Amino acid sequence: MKRDAFDTWSLDELDAVESALDAWVPVDAPSGLGEAMRYAVLDGGKRLRPLLVLAAARAVRGAREAALRAACAVELIHAYSLVHDDLPCMDNDVLRRGKPTVHVRFGVAQAMLAGDAMQALAFEVLTPALGAVDAALQARLCGLLARAAGGAGMAGGQAIDLASVGLTLDEHALSDMHRRKTGALLQASVLMGAACGTTTPAQWQALAAYGQAIGLAFQVVDDILDVTQASATLGKTAGKDLDDNKPTYVSVLGLDAARRRADELRFAARAAIAASDLVHTQNLLVLADRVVDRES
Repeated sequence: MKRDAFDTWSLDELDAVESALDAWVPVDAPSGLGEAMRYAVLDGGKRLRPLLVLAAARAVRGAREAALRAACAVELIHAYSLVHDDLPCMDNDVLRRGKPTVHVRFGVAQAMLAGDAMQALAFEVLTPALGAVDAALQARLCGLLARAAGGAGMAGGQAIDLASVGLTLDEHALSDMHRRKTGALLQASVLMGAACGTTTPAQWQALAAYGQAIGLAFQVVDDILDVTQASATLGKTAGKDLDDNKPTYVSVLGLDAARRRADELRFAARAAIAASDLVHTQNLLVLADRVVDRES
């Protein structure tokens, strides 16, 4: 598959995800809550996590309805986490996806509620009535997402991040934090897609290794971009981690070594896919390159 074929596939899938989110994120939640939720999740972001779900599902010939719901659910969890991360009590940021953050636009209390509601909606999307998704698969998808988002995953990583301000971390400690804070949800995206089809234990482990490498690579590149790109390019405040005295891959390794680490993780991801012995994996390989080569 050539890159233009990937672009065609990804644009079609992004349209499908956007349409589904538009249908499932309510307009009529009371007292402006729906407006805040839709502001937080629609018409913005790279949608990397949904694309990972759908690419993995394609690799294992997964059920389409389940995969699309998983793609939207993981994006809802990601969007809720950004809303909460941007709050004054967390990172206190004012710019996200090129526009004012949710708490700047709607107030802190409404932003808290919008995040809470999107978290709940993610699991509602995964558990449709009328047999649209097999009950056993619903449970498996909910478990994968909950574990990635909770204390052992994203929330736990954020707690470590907040506790690490002003501290000196080595690469091992930094990677442990980011495997939780960023990597867990990216890896879960791959595994949720894989769960929609059939895999051998070896294929499941290979996809898990791919997801882990992609998850860490994303954060390494994020840290590089934070010091090499302008806010207008990033769509969020550049240099924020440095200003807040947070440890990053650039501060721990240096810029050149951080770039080498990102390439090492790209190769690890590609090697995992090669070891999977799955056929329809080109989209996953291209996504690995896009994660490392991106400029925003």
